[in-house]
Amino acid sequence: MTTEVTSEVELRELLGAPGRRALAKERTVLHAQDREWLAASPFCLVATAGADGSCDVSPKGDPPGFTLVLDETTIAIPERPGNRRADGYRNILANPHVGLIYLIPGRTDTLRINGRARLISDAPWFDDLTVKGHRPVLAVEVTIEQIFYHCAKAFLRSELWRPETWRPDVLPSRARLIKEVEAPVESLAELERHYGPDYLKSLYS
Repeated sequence: MTTEVTSEVELRELLGAPGRRALAKERTVLHAQDREWLAASPFCLVATAGADGSCDVSPKGDPPGFTLVLDETTIAIPERPGNRRADGYRNILANPHVGLIYLIPGRTDTLRINGRARLISDAPWFDDLTVKGHRPVLAVEVTIEQIFYHCAKAFLRSELWRPETWRPDVLPSRARLIKEVEAPVESLAELERHYGPDYLKSLYS
């Protein structure tokens, strides 16, 4: 038998109430330490939802400090060349609410930002987003509504940053996965070349 939780009352009976510190840590304005975190972070996850409620989480990565702080309540994330699906961007056009999680390799805590986003195709600060000669054609500007640091337990439980637990070869290579799952017309050798040396050449072009 499956028992579904259908109300917040039931949820609280299972989990209990959040502690005082968990409730009090929310802020709406960037602190100096938040700016330092953003300056040190090379990676974030951007969560969006469409008008129909369908969700997407997209990774964004660049050299540390790739997120530009515009003022105490506004940040900007550059677009880089990718697969052009634009799932998250299409969601933002329909529903501006976004959730961000910023990681620093080796750190078990994270910085979380929730707010409202809009897509910007050009602005005076776009030059500040240039990396390796690539000036983005698009950026996500986020107005911060909620910001706080998230606890380390998920990273500690998963042992994510412990190299001795890493098993990158537990699954086939990216090229082999694509060949088996998506059945593209390209040969395995062509896919291995694309996702090998050629892939690194296309990071900013």
